[in-house]
Amino acid sequence: MASKLSCTDILGPPGSGKGTVCQRSAQNFGLQHLYSGHSLQENIKANTKVGDMAKQYREKGLLVPDHVITHLMLSKLENRHSQHWLLDGFPRTLGQAEALDKICDLDLVIILNIPSETLKDRLGRRWIHPSSRREYNLDFSPPHVHGIDDIAGEPSVQQEDDKPEAAAARLRQYRDMAKPVTELCKSQGACYQCSGTETNKM
Repeated sequence: MASKLSCTDILGPPGSGKGTVCQRSAQNFGLQHLYSGHSLQENIKANTKVGDMAKQYREKGLLVPDHVITHLMLSKLENRHSQHWLLDGFPRTLGQAEALDKICDLDLVIILNIPSETLKDRLGRRWIHPSSRREYNLDFSPPHVHGIDDIAGEPSVQQEDDKPEAAAARLRQYRDMAKPVTELCKSQGACYQCSGTETNKM
């Protein structure tokens, strides 16, 4: 029987700075950063079977189902078995966590705890370049020109689900989904919780 993969995972709600923490951690410790949102976008652009399936759900305004995300991420991991991965945005649900557990030993799980009001403020100030998913925050990482992506020179937008009412609903949904995932991770040990409001300090 093949040995399990070795992975580190960073979990956090929308607006927690998880993407920034993951990027810096991957660079500093030589890890392979695997972000579920970026992998999904790549597959949609490449018109793969998984990408086409995900696109259909998104066009209907539906969440991409567990089995689609799980298949995509586990395939990525299994194809590069020798590398040490840093997971970002996966697992989000208990089903994804249980599927991951079958092929991967999590060496370390870092859970980012940020106050709800801070998260709502951050999401309300977040703008995104749609095709690359580059993110800007109007307070601490603004673009050179408001509404324009620094690299592509194309418009950046505020996503509908980052606006106040939608953001509050997203955070409630995240908490409901994340609770069983974090409980599973804690039961397996090697779990560290990091609380704060400033990404650089965290």
